[in-house]
Amino acid sequence: MSAPRDDRSGRRAAGDEGSAVAEFAGVAGLLSLLFVAVLQLGLVLHVRSTAVDCAGEGARAAALAGGSPAAGVERTRELLSASLSPRYAADVTARVVDVEGAPVVEVRVRAPLPLVALFGPARGLDVRGHALQETA
Repeated sequence: MSAPRDDRSGRRAAGDEGSAVAEFAGVAGLLSLLFVAVLQLGLVLHVRSTAVDCAGEGARAAALAGGSPAAGVERTRELLSASLSPRYAADVTARVVDVEGAPVVEVRVRAPLPLVALFGPARGLDVRGHALQETA
């Protein structure tokens, strides 16, 4: 495609006028969509890493000498409610499992997976935290 030629009066020939505006509108829309997608991905990763951290902290609280799985559930719920939302702390369970002969506390968090802002399918996110149980 050749560049528009100037006529004798110094004005550009008509033909490409307004195409920059149309290109900008198309590119700006795509860039906005890409920006929102990257922002949402960052939010999903933040929620997941926060839930993993809270589950691990709850498992460590339950694994202390004299602790119980119920204490781990309560600690995990406190942390999730404070850092994300009480909605994310609705489904928290804890149990003691045997891993190669050693007792390990496992805290499991099932929470919504944030697909659009903080809303998404319930129980879409399933993370676990583990800690070796201490003996007295």
